[in-house]
Amino acid sequence: MNAAEPVPSAEARLRAAPPHALVATAGRLLAERFGALDVTLLLADYGLTVLQPVTHLPHTGAPVSAHDGPAGTAFTSQNPVVEITADPATQLVHLPITVRGDRLGVLSVRVPGSGSGADPGTVLRLGDFATGLGHEVATAGRDTDLYLQARRTRRLTLAAEMQWQLLPGRGCARDEYVIGAHLEPAYAIGGDNFDWSTSADHLTLTVTDGMGQGIEASLLTGLAVGALRNARRAGIGLADQACLADQALFSQYGGKSYASTLLLRFDLDTGTVHAVDAGSPQLYRQRGTTVERVDLEAQLPLGMFEETDYEEQTFQVEPGDRLVAIGSGVHGTRSAGGELFGEAVLRQILGATRQTQPHEAARSVVAGLIEHVGGEGLLTDAAVVCLDWRGRPAGEARFGR
Repeated sequence: MNAAEPVPSAEARLRAAPPHALVATAGRLLAERFGALDVTLLLADYGLTVLQPVTHLPHTGAPVSAHDGPAGTAFTSQNPVVEITADPATQLVHLPITVRGDRLGVLSVRVPGSGSGADPGTVLRLGDFATGLGHEVATAGRDTDLYLQARRTRRLTLAAEMQWQLLPGRGCARDEYVIGAHLEPAYAIGGDNFDWSTSADHLTLTVTDGMGQGIEASLLTGLAVGALRNARRAGIGLADQACLADQALFSQYGGKSYASTLLLRFDLDTGTVHAVDAGSPQLYRQRGTTVERVDLEAQLPLGMFEETDYEEQTFQVEPGDRLVAIGSGVHGTRSAGGELFGEAVLRQILGATRQTQPHEAARSVVAGLIEHVGGEGLLTDAAVVCLDWRGRPAGEARFGR
């Protein structure tokens, strides 16, 4: 390189790296800038139970817990964790990797240090590097299977493969809101889906449950979600989005198969929510210590009858509110003794997780469901979406955010 040429930034060198070589490139950069002795990228598996190291072959090393230990604590708390190692001359810094609210995993970096603790400035700069690496991993996933393979503890069913590719992620965050979502059984899902899209002034959120199981349910849900996205991207209103998706499903299945869907559109300025309840997903609002079901008019599922008309309703959210949307695989599940996973159990879980992040609250609901059925694997999909509403300060600029 010519002496007059500027030295490329870390971000530029990560962008220039081949998609499969991000970890190796990150290791070289961190060694140059921080004297890092060891660098490991751990990605959360589909079930959010373990963090798996990304390696070249066989694409992952031995996993660690996603909830316990230093790396798991960094992942769940979304804060850096400094681990004092057996070698007094080094420390292991675990840094959460999150892209726009979607938790991907943890970057673990072994750096020179002492028992007195890591330098806060160093930890801050390492955190910035981890964030940049996360964005590159998310982009590289379009061109290599390496990072998707590292997320799985076993082979996905074909239906689950199709559904995971259809999802936007498992979280999204802006100043006005934070979303966390969870799906089980992670390696065999079929018809449950959640989707969202944000603009300068609105957030659209949907939860869809395609009837049936396996490939048939996945194909049905794929068509429903595709039709809803197509209508949304054409600038069509919420009720008409439902109408067009309804027509697409009826045209394909003739009413023999249909999809239950909850559609929500948030006005980021006012907190007004427009809603269409087309089937079985349920919505709860947690305001302070009170948990109440949002009363929406139940309308027909998408595709059940030809040319169904849908109507919007509105309700209000206030800063500090938590909304929880659950699919029929949650509220419609029975235990071995025939007892429904009812509102009483749900309210108890939501009360116990009020101070946790939306991602953990959603996971806790599904964990409570698994305990309800006796700790065995779920026989149907279970989708939970948790949204914390912060709102927008009055008079704040609407554009350029």
